[in-house]
Parts: sequence; structure tokens; C-alpha cells
Amino acid sequence: MNKKEIGRRHFLKVLGAGAAVSTAAFYGCDPKNKSLGGGTTNIGDVPTDKMTYRITPTTGDKVSLLGFGCMRWPMKASPDGSGEVIDQDAVNDLIDYAIAHGVNYFDTAPPYVRGLSEAATGIALKRHPRDKFFIATKLSTHREDPQLRTFEGSTALYRKSMENLQIDYIDYYLLHAIGLGGMKAVMERFYDNGMLDFLIKEREVGRIRNLGWSFHGDIETFDFLLSQQDEGKVSWDFVQIQLNYVDWLHASGWNTNAEYLLSELEKRDIPAVVMEPLLGGRLASMNNYLMGRLKQQRPDESIASWAFRFAGSFPNVLTVLSGMTYMEHLQDNIRTYAPLDPCTKEEFELLEDTAQIILKYPSVPCTACLYCMPCPYGIDIPGVFAHYNKCINEGNVPASSQDKNYRKARRAFLVGYDRDVPRLRQASHCIDCNQCVPHCPQSIEIPQQMQRIDLFVEQLKQNLVF
Repeated sequence: MNKKEIGRRHFLKVLGAGAAVSTAAFYGCDPKNKSLGGGTTNIGDVPTDKMTYRITPTTGDKVSLLGFGCMRWPMKASPDGSGEVIDQDAVNDLIDYAIAHGVNYFDTAPPYVRGLSEAATGIALKRHPRDKFFIATKLSTHREDPQLRTFEGSTALYRKSMENLQIDYIDYYLLHAIGLGGMKAVMERFYDNGMLDFLIKEREVGRIRNLGWSFHGDIETFDFLLSQQDEGKVSWDFVQIQLNYVDWLHASGWNTNAEYLLSELEKRDIPAVVMEPLLGGRLASMNNYLMGRLKQQRPDESIASWAFRFAGSFPNVLTVLSGMTYMEHLQDNIRTYAPLDPCTKEEFELLEDTAQIILKYPSVPCTACLYCMPCPYGIDIPGVFAHYNKCINEGNVPASSQDKNYRKARRAFLVGYDRDVPRLRQASHCIDCNQCVPHCPQSIEIPQQMQRIDLFVEQLKQNLVF
């Protein structure tokens, strides 16, 4: 099977399975926007006892279908005014609320939130009984730091994670960012230095309870690691993949259709942890036409809930990660999964049609994963793309000065650009160094896109567009 083809047979097969599954039960591109998409959202109390749970086959863990992604913790001004720090009180409140409402899977990594996420997550979780939550963190040696990729550097990073999180075992440990750098990086990071053998032994003695990896593109690496299990060389307890109703059949860049990825995991009874269910926020906020079609079917539910219901409808999905900065987002997602109402065949077809329409828009396929950051020249790469994509969704990217709402759209784009992205961090400062390109899982030619957006901005300023 061509892995980029539409796998409709498997798609329709899962529709039936998803509809029958039993239940126990970073929105938008603008980080300042707390909207859940589409105005009216779920109404009513947030249930405390109806969360949907899935079982990890190897350990029997009862995992909440909603997983808390800890890469976008709330920030506040630092006491000395020199920058920002994590708002620990807000983190504590979010984690307390999540646990009280049935969420028990928390996903972090050493680089998240400028290296501060693990410690902040550990402080908040330490206040709860250890058996009330599962912690996932990662061996984040994908950055090209020679010291990190040595056995000594990797084991030090592993032990530092336990120290930061204030734990003596890790529930779910991942080889981070498999695919970035291809097979060469896989061998260098995990095989040649003996690190994978070390992690397997750590699992044997219980300091790692579940061992898996996150996939970020390059299908050769995905197939290779699964073949290692087929040959009896290693067993994987879970795999983290990018899955949403666009990437299901229309993956871009280095990524492969989630339909193929999930089906390969299903064959081996390996549960999937889902990342990017909202495709970097693009599936939480869209134009009025697309929102209207979804609202017509479920008027009281958020636009984001459609993407979460889609991801949760596949029985082999263990948990769906969401980076929830605001309490409103957490509450909405809890409602969606407490309990899950799986997508019907008709709803899957509506979402596939929605995906095909979205793909016709000239947006940049950025998921705000931040792997391109920091830019050595200070450019806010995801911020630039987020503003551009947001304006596309809102119809504020005029194609011609003859457009009916040209003046309004032009002003909205330019004023919003200066508000969302400081001028010294805008696309005009890109020097085409290409240092960011190898780190992008979506294979975005970032300097080219920066030049395109900068040219568009300059022409808007001159009252002209292409």
C-alpha cells in the first residue's frame, strides 16, 4: 500500500469500531486568545466521575483519554522584570482541577517551556498521591549536541528528569522525536551509545514502567523501530504519533498519514498516544463557513471538540494530549471525554470533507511544536506563522486591492501583526541561515515562507498586494 494514499477501507472499518467503543467516559494559533472556537461552547457542569479511560496492554494502567500536555504552561512576568517565568500557582490550579475531574496522564519533556516544564510539573504533582497520576517524559537528545548523545550525557538527562519531577520511577518514557535526522540520528542517539539497552534494563528493574517513542516524520525510522519488535529485539509499550482529521489521510512534510501509522500499531497491539489533535490550533479556529457546518450539527459544542472526538474515536488510542494553558480549554476537553461520544460514520465523512477544504487554503502547516526555536536571530517563527494562518481563517489576507473588504482586512493584518509579534521578531529579520529547517517535522521551508510573508507585509504597507 502506498503510505500516502487514502486508506478508505481501514477508515470505514474504524468508523464502525469507534462507534461501538464503550466509555467509562493550545486552542487556536493566538496564545492570547482563550476562545474555544465558534462562540458557544459546551454548556453545564464539568463532570468529575465520567472520564473515559483506556487500558495499557502491558501494564494494565487505566489511562484517561484526555492527556495533559505540559509544553504550554501559563507564564507571568519575572520578579526582576527581566522576562517571564512559569506561573506556578496557575499550574497547580490546572493540575489540581484536572486530577479532580479524572485526568491522570501528564506529558512533559526536558526542553518544554524553555527547560522549565519538568520542574513546574513536578512541583504541582508532588502535592498529590503518586498513584493518582502517570508521568510521561522524554529522552530529548534530538538537538545536535554531541555531549547529550553520549551514553554519559543521555543517562544524565534521564536522571535529571527524575530529579526535576521529584519521582523515583517514570511511568511512560519516550525516545523523543524519532525521525528528525533520519536513521543516522536513531542509531547515534539510541543504539551506538548503548542507550536503548540501558533503558530496557531500567524498565526491567521498574524505574521505567512503559517504554516507547514519539514519531516526528521519516517513515523509514517508524518502520525500523516496529521491525525491531517483530524480530524480538525490543518490545514497545506505546508509540506517540501525530493524528488529527487532516493528517489522517493528508499528512504533509515528513509525516505519514496517521491512518497508516495507527494501523501498523494496531497490528502489534501497541497503543497510540496522540499529539497534535488540533494541528497546532488550526482545527480549533477556522473560517465562518467551516465553523458553521460543524455548528449546524452540534450547536452547543466547541469547534475544538470535533477534533478531540475524532482522535478519541479510535479504540487503539490510549490518550490524546492537549496543551491546555487556560482553564476554559481544560474544562471543554473534559466535557468532550467525560464520557466520549464517538464520531458517527456521517461525522467522519463531514470531517474528511472539512479537511479537504482546509487543505485548499494557503496557510503554513505549522503546528507550533517549537522545535525550530530559538531562532539565533530572535525571530518568533511560530508567532509569525500563527498570525498569518489566523488571518487566513478570518479572511484578513486580501488577494487584491480590489477585494470588497480590502481596507478592513489590510488594517487587521498589519495592526494584528505588530500586536502579536514584536517588530524585532518579525519575518523581515530572517537572514536565510536555514538553521531551523532540519528541525521542522512538517518540512516547512521556513526561510522561504518568511520571505513570502515579509514580501506580503511590505506590499500591504505600500497599499499593494500580489
